[in-house]
Amino acid sequence: MRVAFRLGWWGARFAGSQRQAGERTVEGELIRACARTKVFEDPYRAGFWLSGRTDRGVHARAQVGALTTDHPERVGEVLNRALEPDVWLTGTAPVPDDWHPRYDVTFRTYRYFFADPLLDAEAMERAAGRFVGEHDVSRLSRAGSRNPVRRILASGILPGEAGPVYEVSSRSFLWHQVRCMAAALEAVGRGELDEEGIDALLSGECRRNQPAAPADRLVLWEVGTSFPFAPVRLDAERAGGFLLATAQAHRARAGIADLLRTG
Repeated sequence: MRVAFRLGWWGARFAGSQRQAGERTVEGELIRACARTKVFEDPYRAGFWLSGRTDRGVHARAQVGALTTDHPERVGEVLNRALEPDVWLTGTAPVPDDWHPRYDVTFRTYRYFFADPLLDAEAMERAAGRFVGEHDVSRLSRAGSRNPVRRILASGILPGEAGPVYEVSSRSFLWHQVRCMAAALEAVGRGELDEEGIDALLSGECRRNQPAAPADRLVLWEVGTSFPFAPVRLDAERAGGFLLATAQAHRARAGIADLLRTG
């Protein structure tokens, strides 16, 4: 039976989502947990895929993957108990045998959380709107040999506790694209770039590539599917407790930083 699953993770201790020899990755942790719970023995034969890859340090709220197994009842709470607390399943759904998370999802949404409350959110919102539509994002990504044209479905600024939050949706993104777009918007928020500067990056008139923003504030927020997921209970003592402890630790570090700054 083919099963789609929804998962999240805290990216600080992962070298990205894709399997890499000698590195701790999200896919590697999932494959080991599936082997321990006998969900599958061989990820290739099981057609194990995630909908896309993320960089080192990037977090995920609702990534989507799929696998084929003789034990679909284990893809859920049983698998969650075998995972480390910084990665967790939140939903499952039966899908057709040929369903592929790379090609059959309808959109991918990211959020980038800025840490400067003094950024000009209104200017950033106007600039973010320039990204909507089909553009050559060669200056805002590492396209390599891939087609640099991408269609942005939505792009805007949301309010956040520590600063503005950038939300952007597309069917697909190129490597570093969202982080480069976020860095350009941060420059707008600081008054270092304007809307015409965004236009120049999109038109190719700008002769330099936009550097990427740091990865640790980027979250893969949602991946769109044509079906709902049945929720998987999140063990409060494992992933839930881990996230609570992580949040408390970050607040404590922020408090120490404030003391150092004012002392």
